[in-house]
Amino acid sequence: MKTATRINSFLPKFENDLEKVFEEFKRIGLSHVDLNYPEHVMGFSSEEMKALLERYNLKANGVALRFRNEFINGELGNADVNISQEALNLCKKAADYCREIQGEVVTIWLGFDGFDYSFQINYEKVWQQIKNCLIEIADYAPDIKISIEYKPFQPRAYAFIDSLGIAMTMVNEVNRSNIGITLDYCHMLMKHENPAYGASILGSKNKLFGVHLNDGYGLNDDGLMIGTSSLVKTFEFLYYTKLHDYNHAIYFDTFPVIEDPVEECESNLKMIKRIDEKIEKIGMEKIGSIIEQNSGVKVSELVLEILA
Repeated sequence: MKTATRINSFLPKFENDLEKVFEEFKRIGLSHVDLNYPEHVMGFSSEEMKALLERYNLKANGVALRFRNEFINGELGNADVNISQEALNLCKKAADYCREIQGEVVTIWLGFDGFDYSFQINYEKVWQQIKNCLIEIADYAPDIKISIEYKPFQPRAYAFIDSLGIAMTMVNEVNRSNIGITLDYCHMLMKHENPAYGASILGSKNKLFGVHLNDGYGLNDDGLMIGTSSLVKTFEFLYYTKLHDYNHAIYFDTFPVIEDPVEECESNLKMIKRIDEKIEKIGMEKIGSIIEQNSGVKVSELVLEILA
């Protein structure tokens, strides 16, 4: 199983030194790294970053766009076409960097493309603008997977790409083989979606390009440790990632604030490995047969077996 975790959780403990963070990742037993672009790569050429990863026996899963400052009123969908173009250019540079460090996936979360008030944006115009930008990015880097990460709200009151359905509609309209979706478990709970539903549909269409695993209560992006709030849903979610041979890194998008980040990450690793072992012990075929019976009672028996 390929695993990665949130670099920003580790930086404060390790003197904001990326090399020390990577050294700790190796010690813990993580296999991959997701870099925020451009914040984590500043001061590192792609060759230097590639060498640093190799030094600690880590591989690049990919890079995730982080838009700051001038983008707070929108990224690709910004009403100012100059700012939209800057966001587009940043995505292209991220794709180039990803390729050069032998990563596979560029994750685009448009956190500021959204609205806070009625009558604030022209929905159809923004839709078309974002779509055209995504087409251009996908065509610019056909060898890189371009993955849309959606979130229903935060930091905007309403995100523009806010749900599985809207993200899938955008992917279908962009209509490029290298465009897909990253599922963030907590974001799905916030939208009152069942995470396994998304993993099943996207996995069956080969459009599941990223997994951000965490936990929460559905009202906020809580970023709790894996399996601590909705264990059965997490179990079902990971079953579908296995069923559809998801082969990219599972990224621990958790937010240790009170917890020590190293201990928190180690707990996530133990949890995901235990769930994986339990799925294997019960058997994919048996779980599939229970699903086909469409019975709440049989589900309850499966949960008892999970807890045994």
